[in-house]
Amino acid sequence: MSKVIVFGASGQLGQCLKLISTEKKIENVIFPPEDQSNILDSEALDKLFSINNPHYCINCAAYTAVDKAEDDIDLARKVNKDGAENLALLCKKYNVTLIHVSTDFIFAGNTPVPLSEDDLAEPINVYGLTKLEGELAIASHTNRFYILRTSWLYSEYGNNFVKTMMRLGRERDEMKIISDQVGTPTYAIDLAECIFHIIENDNEMYGIYHYSNEGVTSWYDFAKGIFDIANIDVKVFPVRTSEYVTRAVRPAFSVMDKSKIKSTFEIEIPYWRESLERCIKKLQ
Repeated sequence: MSKVIVFGASGQLGQCLKLISTEKKIENVIFPPEDQSNILDSEALDKLFSINNPHYCINCAAYTAVDKAEDDIDLARKVNKDGAENLALLCKKYNVTLIHVSTDFIFAGNTPVPLSEDDLAEPINVYGLTKLEGELAIASHTNRFYILRTSWLYSEYGNNFVKTMMRLGRERDEMKIISDQVGTPTYAIDLAECIFHIIENDNEMYGIYHYSNEGVTSWYDFAKGIFDIANIDVKVFPVRTSEYVTRAVRPAFSVMDKSKIKSTFEIEIPYWRESLERCIKKLQ
């Protein structure tokens, strides 16, 4: 397999890539330590590219604290836009293909129709804006890229909705969960497998692609599914977004159309609840 270098290796997707590469004995995948792979340090990055001579660069590094980003726009932009731009410039210099992970939050999410890659990007929060700026920066510097927009990412690693719900469900008798924000959860293990499949496919059909698990759900139904599968006894009440105010506004509907990635790379995508069952089984 082509030589691959991964940035953001300590995050949940990075750890899932590491797990998959180990389990499937995928060779030539480099996970440089965080102190040597800061995507804001162009000089250190250049050294990594020149020493390792990769064919593919996977960027999992991102500022993902959606609410904090509203008051921390400079840092969010540095990581999500400038960091992505740094990698794109080096990929261009060293003739490397960039695989960059983006988000459904680049959309306003105000129409109940699955979003295609060609739909208007119109972010309604700082996180989504800086991620879109990263996408645009990449496209302005290299044409050898795959941008994978994903949504509601969770896994056995890091902090995420599934692990938080399992912890709170055991601590509380009842919970209120937002029911009028609709999207699709994504098991990071499935996304990691998809990324390696794209690399192995090597078909040079560059561009933007959408990837999440199959199906549609709300945060309320996602939580209900978690408690059901994990056999956690807690009462769950649906609430509207207007009753649960957060610093950042979220898209009301961010279900993505995945027909492009399925047809281009001939992949089958698991249904969200099936993947959730696999994750919870590992967590238990």
